[in-house]
Amino acid sequence: MEYRNLEHVGFEELFAGFQRAFSDYDISFGKEEVRSMLRRRGYDPRLSFGAFDGGEMVAFTFNGIGKYDGRPTAYDTGTGTVKEYRGQGIAGEIFRHSLPHLRDAGIEQYLLEVLQTNQRAIGVYCRMGFEVTREFDCFRQSVDEISGLRVGEEMRHACEIIPVDVETVAAMSGFCDFAPSWQNDLSSIERGAADLVCLGAYMEGEAAGYCVFDPTTCDLTQIAVAQEWRRRGVGRLLLAKALEGMRTNFVKILNVDSEDVTLPAFLAGHNIPLASRQYEMILPL
Repeated sequence: MEYRNLEHVGFEELFAGFQRAFSDYDISFGKEEVRSMLRRRGYDPRLSFGAFDGGEMVAFTFNGIGKYDGRPTAYDTGTGTVKEYRGQGIAGEIFRHSLPHLRDAGIEQYLLEVLQTNQRAIGVYCRMGFEVTREFDCFRQSVDEISGLRVGEEMRHACEIIPVDVETVAAMSGFCDFAPSWQNDLSSIERGAADLVCLGAYMEGEAAGYCVFDPTTCDLTQIAVAQEWRRRGVGRLLLAKALEGMRTNFVKILNVDSEDVTLPAFLAGHNIPLASRQYEMILPL
């Protein structure tokens, strides 16, 4: 088995390996969805690694590189092993192989997210020295099942919703009640700006709220309303506008800080239920 970085592995080969690794899972990823995921999460092929058997990639870890909480960070953007090669410790060997390269590149911590139901993986990460830093809630619903979006005509005319740029989103980011996760933060939005739609809501010429979403992947990346404009219908109008722009029949909102109460209450009010929970875990390097 050969372990090396993915600098010279093209996207088509990456995608083929990704498909093979997840072929027996009850999920599917389109080519453009994977391309967008890698771009938004900061994938760096020089600091991402795979296991190759006879020249064929049989396992991989795609690492995103950037800053998180002000520190140079590597983020597990995607890890997979082809079914026939599982149970051999290959993923762990890829991780161990990557550590000196990440440290040499100045990376100070390794960040990942794991489903809270995946106790086996959590145990492995804990033994490696990872610690839980936050808990995240994830929500998902079919568009047809979402309710409570109607607002009065007066509010509909008073609230102007227009496309905005990333700089405007950054200026309004303080409306959010918690620090977004790696895949939803401002750096991710900047990297994926070409794939995303950013909308701003304005009341009486004043910034009242915003949302960011990916029409292709149905990901509602961020949605927030200024404190003084909450419970007026601004959030409902933003959500309705985002749903109109989705090219899928469902929407997902990932990694809401579990200590936040405002956004989950808003989602529950529109029949968007909790789908899963994750741990955010960090290993200092």
